[in-house]
Amino acid sequence: MSRKPRKHRVLVLMHKDLIPPESLEGLSDQRQAELKTEYDVMTTLRKQGHEAIPLGLTDELGELRQQIMDWKPHVAFNLLEEFHSIATYDQHVVSFLELMRQPYTGCNPRGMLLSHDKVLCKKILTYHRILTPHFAVVPRNRKFRPLRKLKYPLFVKSATEDASLGISQASVVSNEDKLRERIEFIHQQTQSDALVEEYIEGRELYVGVMGNQRLVTFPTWELSIENVPEGTPLIATRKVKWDPQYQAKLGVKTGPARDLPPGMDERISKLCRRIYRVLEMSGFARIDLRLSQDGRLYVLEANANPNLSRGEDFADSAKKAGVSYETLLERIVSLGMTYQAEWRG
Repeated sequence: MSRKPRKHRVLVLMHKDLIPPESLEGLSDQRQAELKTEYDVMTTLRKQGHEAIPLGLTDELGELRQQIMDWKPHVAFNLLEEFHSIATYDQHVVSFLELMRQPYTGCNPRGMLLSHDKVLCKKILTYHRILTPHFAVVPRNRKFRPLRKLKYPLFVKSATEDASLGISQASVVSNEDKLRERIEFIHQQTQSDALVEEYIEGRELYVGVMGNQRLVTFPTWELSIENVPEGTPLIATRKVKWDPQYQAKLGVKTGPARDLPPGMDERISKLCRRIYRVLEMSGFARIDLRLSQDGRLYVLEANANPNLSRGEDFADSAKKAGVSYETLLERIVSLGMTYQAEWRG
């Protein structure tokens, strides 16, 4: 007989504006999409028998502290993507959970710091001789200077923002004038430094990794765009990721990577587990890669706590590996409750 999972008190942390209703029926398509992750996690945990309650956070931690002290949750399920309207501040909420000696799901603060900071992440990967596109950082409020050491075409994005903010087809530039223009756009649009890296032509791959000490990788996923004009760069722009009408128009799909070269699956799995350990990550993550036309694997980003919606890449790749959505969330809860934080020493 299979052993039923224990039932727990689960405090689900999310942005205050994303607390889902009991049902999504009657809401606009846009609002349903905004609430989907929180709704899927909450309803699934409750169906599994857990006592799950949401806690909406924006810029105060007092209520979180009170809930921890009064309700004594077994685990905090972290769905935060920002705090105080700053994407990288979610790691500080996790640090607060550690100070409160509260078990939580997902990545630890150090792993979040190293993976969130795209520039620092690339420096660490380079130190460990893990291939990543050559890059340069152009700080805000600094006079533009040509980047002589980088080869065109170049890819320009924010050094700190997530969710493809500021990324479009214009992000790939082929000359100095376009580079200057795009850097200025990133500085103004995202109020952040610009990260400029050599654009790698090839296949865009995503790999889910899960674990604390013992790591597992899920089947490699691939982005494909069926109706992209010839010569157009294959990049995950903001529209490609978040605009359903645009996705339908261009035939944007993600799914199992097919026809990979012999031995490539094992190479990818080994590389992603190595990246996960180098960046001291825990819980679960998604590693974004480029497979170049000459067979090289380049690391684009390591994403702590990726999208957990049912039917999204991470959950679908887990399902391909035989892990149902319900089991996936149970494993995430278990990893959170058993993570060996410093206070447990």
